[in-house]
Amino acid sequence: MSHTSRFTVVGNHLLQHEKLSLAAIGLAAHIQSVPEGTDITIRGLAARFPEGEIRIAAALRELEANGYLARLKVKLPGGPLVTHTYSFNCPEAKALPQEQGQEQGQERERQQGQRPEPEPEPKALEAPAPQPDPEPEPDPAPDPEPDPDPDPDPPKGGGAPAPVREAPRRSAPVAPPTGPAANLLRGLGATDPRLALSSREVHRLAPCVDELLAQGAAPDFVRSRLTNGLPAEVKYPAGLLASRLDGILPPQREPERPAPPPRPDPLQNCDRCDHAFRAPVPGLCNPCRRATGQLVA
Repeated sequence: MSHTSRFTVVGNHLLQHEKLSLAAIGLAAHIQSVPEGTDITIRGLAARFPEGEIRIAAALRELEANGYLARLKVKLPGGPLVTHTYSFNCPEAKALPQEQGQEQGQERERQQGQRPEPEPEPKALEAPAPQPDPEPEPDPAPDPEPDPDPDPDPPKGGGAPAPVREAPRRSAPVAPPTGPAANLLRGLGATDPRLALSSREVHRLAPCVDELLAQGAAPDFVRSRLTNGLPAEVKYPAGLLASRLDGILPPQREPERPAPPPRPDPLQNCDRCDHAFRAPVPGLCNPCRRATGQLVA
């Protein structure tokens, strides 16, 4: 049965297109069947069909790549940009609204046999007359030499003065250590120049040597343990001496824990009255022992 109303003519070049997907062909047929002005944006089509926005956007790109669709950005009088979408039932004969307007204007001119008058070319601006070079000004007098320490001028514009960089602070010098341990450590450099220590290093190692001397170790014993069997190359004498002092010092013992309190005797049931009492072994309670003469009051 042939249709006499509410039908759309679609070319076989679209329905049997070799490159378009089935979704793109169906979407193009739907767009050609709706009246002009229908919302055929991605969101509008996604609200109309079960396919999602990603699938619909891919189908629109296929139609645009094969000439069945065109999207132009137009600036409205108010300033915002909008996108106008145009559908073509025959890509070979497609023409955008701007191109159609130009073709109609050219056809109208050909019919009337008139040609638009060329716009007059703008007149070239006359070059200004050359002016004589100004006479050279005399050299200004040399500025006076500034003072040795001039005060800085305040910044222009009322801004805050430029920050003054402070000189880096130097740490206070360490007082030379004193005491038997410090003298022993300071004398190691005389025994072997590779073991020369700074005042800070002597301050750091002196407490370990003081502990050894307080435990009764002789200074010669400590000195020999620190200097005998040194490696061929000593890069960090303070680290080497600290490692050797750790080997000499006895390991720190953990503080003795107090003995736990004695546990009370377990509960027993009296063999005579069946009352509960505490005792190391089962038997009679104290009242029953008194009654039987086993316990003297």
